[in-house]
Amino acid sequence: MFFGRRELLVLAAGLSFACNKPAPSGDNKAGGAAAPAPVPSQAGPITLNGAGATFPYPLYSKWISEYNKQFPNIRINYQSIGSGGGIRQIVAGTVDFGATDAPMKDDEAKQAPGKLFHIPATIGAVVMSYSVPEITEPLKLSSDVLADIYLGKVKKWNDPKIAADNKGAKLPAKDIGVAYRTDGSGTTNVYTDYLSSVSAEWKDKVGAGKSVKWPVGLGAKGNEGVTGQIKTTPYTIGYIERAYATQNKLPMVELKNKSGKFIAPTTAAMSAAADGVEMPAELYVSLVNSTGEAAYPISGYTYLLVYADAKDSAKGEAIAKYLWWAEHDGQQYVEALDYAPLPAKVVGLVEARLKELTAGGKKLL
Repeated sequence: MFFGRRELLVLAAGLSFACNKPAPSGDNKAGGAAAPAPVPSQAGPITLNGAGATFPYPLYSKWISEYNKQFPNIRINYQSIGSGGGIRQIVAGTVDFGATDAPMKDDEAKQAPGKLFHIPATIGAVVMSYSVPEITEPLKLSSDVLADIYLGKVKKWNDPKIAADNKGAKLPAKDIGVAYRTDGSGTTNVYTDYLSSVSAEWKDKVGAGKSVKWPVGLGAKGNEGVTGQIKTTPYTIGYIERAYATQNKLPMVELKNKSGKFIAPTTAAMSAAADGVEMPAELYVSLVNSTGEAAYPISGYTYLLVYADAKDSAKGEAIAKYLWWAEHDGQQYVEALDYAPLPAKVVGLVEARLKELTAGGKKLL
């Protein structure tokens, strides 16, 4: 089922969660035995506003809904506006937390009135989806061919370079429609980071970032917009987060990874990408083109952005306790929504970071 942008934002605004009974304990796939979720204060209703990445929106909606069942007095509103918007709003102080797939740049962080922490939330995959009715088996693409499609050098679906990796496939002599994001996007950052890592020409001519000057194609806003463009425009290829492809029953490309294997964007392949990369102290890192035979090459962490020292102690405590729940109990929901759980070693690092959160210098956990 495809949700329009307006419907998604209405859904997000209507979801809420809050605080009057403890979260359930139990096993957590990411971190073994789940640490008990801290129980929020019994104080009156607290509203938390967040905004940012569309990449994890399906998961964040589920988390908010599930948390609401346990703690119904704390309201959370999350707007799926893109990573660039999430960074701008948390820096401006117009939201209580931000969300981004692209780590903040130094110049962005310097504009914030205080220190911001990146909190890894889950692992997702940027997938290449397409609308070519003649292709009945999953399309296979190598990294150089994909880069050439987005550079405008491979223009037809029956190009010999595509045919070479798809023996026996019925490839039509149709123009390839290229779809991309027009908004400042963490999904775009992950995708162009990948293209820059596999194509020297792409790195030199276009580069990586939340917003780039696309050589060819037609743009749309948000994962929702690109998904809609693929669904309604035959012979189009575009990059979207895996959950959007699954929910809309769109086919996904099998990409050749660094080991030379064609890999489908399964949750196991996302986990394999994370397994090959150590998480540094700042708690953000690229997973694109990860080593390992089973790694899907366009995988990435997505992050929640919170101030290390909250101005409002009640909101700061509510955010800290919600994040603890998300990093533990919340991980049980990720795979059903096409994401991969955080590795246990990353959960341990996040626990330590969350224990650093303060309000007025006083620890929140």
